[in-house]
Amino acid sequence: MNAAELADRVASERGLTKTEAKQTVDTVFKAIVDAAKGGAEVSLPGFGKFKVQNKPAREGRNPATGATMKIAASRKLSFAPAKAVKDALNGGK
Repeated sequence: MNAAELADRVASERGLTKTEAKQTVDTVFKAIVDAAKGGAEVSLPGFGKFKVQNKPAREGRNPATGATMKIAASRKLSFAPAKAVKDALNGGK
Protein backbone atom coordinates (compact mmCIF):
# COMPACT_ATOMS: atom_id res chain seq x y z
CA MET A 1 0.00 0.00 0.00
CA ASN A 2 1.32 3.45 -0.88
CA ALA A 3 0.28 6.91 0.34
CA ALA A 4 -2.31 7.37 -2.42
CA GLU A 5 -3.93 4.01 -1.63
CA LEU A 6 -3.91 4.89 2.07
CA ALA A 7 -5.58 8.23 1.29
CA ASP A 8 -8.21 6.45 -0.85
CA ARG A 9 -8.96 4.12 2.05
CA VAL A 10 -9.26 7.03 4.49
CA ALA A 11 -11.52 8.88 2.03
CA SER A 12 -13.88 5.92 1.61
CA GLU A 13 -14.08 5.08 5.32
CA ARG A 14 -14.42 8.66 6.60
CA GLY A 15 -16.59 10.13 3.82
CA LEU A 16 -13.93 12.59 2.70
CA THR A 17 -12.89 13.62 -0.76
CA LYS A 18 -9.67 12.06 -2.02
CA THR A 19 -8.00 15.48 -1.83
CA GLU A 20 -9.02 15.98 1.81
CA ALA A 21 -7.87 12.49 2.72
CA LYS A 22 -4.52 12.98 0.92
CA GLN A 23 -3.97 16.24 2.82
CA THR A 24 -4.78 14.47 6.10
CA VAL A 25 -2.37 11.61 5.40
CA ASP A 26 0.36 14.07 4.33
CA THR A 27 -0.21 16.10 7.51
CA VAL A 28 0.19 13.01 9.71
CA PHE A 29 3.41 12.00 7.96
CA LYS A 30 4.79 15.56 8.21
CA ALA A 31 3.96 15.72 11.93
CA ILE A 32 5.85 12.45 12.54
CA VAL A 33 8.89 13.68 10.58
CA ASP A 34 8.86 17.09 12.31
CA ALA A 35 8.74 15.44 15.73
CA ALA A 36 11.57 13.07 14.76
CA LYS A 37 13.71 15.99 13.51
CA GLY A 38 13.42 17.45 16.99
CA GLY A 39 14.44 14.14 18.53
CA ALA A 40 10.98 13.43 19.97
CA GLU A 41 9.44 9.97 20.11
CA VAL A 42 6.00 9.63 18.51
CA SER A 43 3.84 7.15 20.39
CA LEU A 44 0.55 5.99 18.88
CA PRO A 45 -1.18 3.78 21.48
CA GLY A 46 -2.38 0.52 19.97
CA PHE A 47 -0.22 1.04 16.87
CA GLY A 48 3.40 1.61 17.87
CA LYS A 49 6.25 4.07 18.40
CA PHE A 50 8.48 5.98 16.02
CA LYS A 51 11.81 6.96 17.53
CA VAL A 52 15.11 8.38 16.35
CA GLN A 53 18.23 6.27 16.76
CA ASN A 54 21.73 7.71 16.46
CA LYS A 55 24.07 5.53 14.45
CA PRO A 56 27.75 6.22 15.19
CA ALA A 57 30.40 6.57 12.48
CA ARG A 58 31.91 3.23 11.63
CA GLU A 59 34.13 1.43 9.18
CA GLY A 60 32.57 -0.70 6.46
CA ARG A 61 33.52 -2.48 3.28
CA ASN A 62 32.68 -1.74 -0.32
CA PRO A 63 30.88 -4.92 -1.44
CA ALA A 64 32.15 -4.60 -5.00
CA THR A 65 35.84 -4.18 -4.20
CA GLY A 66 36.20 -5.24 -0.59
CA ALA A 67 38.01 -1.98 0.18
CA THR A 68 37.43 -0.47 3.61
CA MET A 69 35.56 2.82 3.79
CA LYS A 70 34.28 5.17 6.45
CA ILE A 71 30.53 5.33 7.00
CA ALA A 72 29.45 8.66 8.46
CA ALA A 73 27.36 8.95 11.62
CA SER A 74 23.66 9.31 10.93
CA ARG A 75 20.22 9.38 12.48
CA LYS A 76 17.62 6.74 11.66
CA LEU A 77 13.87 6.66 12.27
CA SER A 78 12.79 3.30 13.63
CA PHE A 79 9.34 1.89 14.27
CA ALA A 80 8.40 -0.53 17.03
CA PRO A 81 4.89 -1.99 16.65
CA ALA A 82 2.55 -2.18 19.63
CA LYS A 83 1.55 -5.54 21.07
CA ALA A 84 -1.91 -5.28 19.45
CA VAL A 85 -0.30 -4.91 16.00
CA LYS A 86 2.08 -7.84 16.62
CA ASP A 87 -0.85 -9.99 17.78
CA ALA A 88 -2.93 -9.03 14.70
CA LEU A 89 -0.05 -9.99 12.41
CA ASN A 90 0.36 -13.33 14.14
CA GLY A 91 -3.21 -14.59 14.03
CA GLY A 92 -4.74 -12.59 16.86
CA LYS A 93 -7.67 -10.20 16.65
